[in-house]
Amino acid sequence: MRGQQSVETPIGVSASIAWDAYRGLQLGRLVSELLGDVVGKVELLEGDGGVGTIMKLTFPPGTPGIGYMKEVFTMMDDDKRVKETEMIEGDFKDMGFDVYHIRLEIIEKDDESSVIRSTIEYEIDDSKPELASLVSTKPLELMAETLGKHLIQKKSTK
Repeated sequence: MRGQQSVETPIGVSASIAWDAYRGLQLGRLVSELLGDVVGKVELLEGDGGVGTIMKLTFPPGTPGIGYMKEVFTMMDDDKRVKETEMIEGDFKDMGFDVYHIRLEIIEKDDESSVIRSTIEYEIDDSKPELASLVSTKPLELMAETLGKHLIQKKSTK
């Protein structure tokens, strides 16, 4: 069984500023700094922020699930401002998901605003349809909102 969820989060910075934050390793640093108590701690395990980079997210104590996840960057398109990752270990993989794929797109609205489109695509065994109810874009939406506020604040202090 396949499924998909998507959310679009408007932010008040240009697509190029948003992409700079989302593109490589900066996103993990910002998530750890700004959302460590909510989303968790992000660590670089391998790579330089390009395709093939492996990151580990350790969830805060008390978070339901396995406690961590590892993901690999599978696609990075600077022209289209798209980054894709695939979960390779932990959390959803250990719960029984065959595929758990995240796509982050930065869509330009104008010189001062953009939209972060966060999409989760997943595959699960047909005998485990209840797993689909565990998928949520809420953490990605929270991440986009928080990073958007941070980038606005950073821009205004320059």
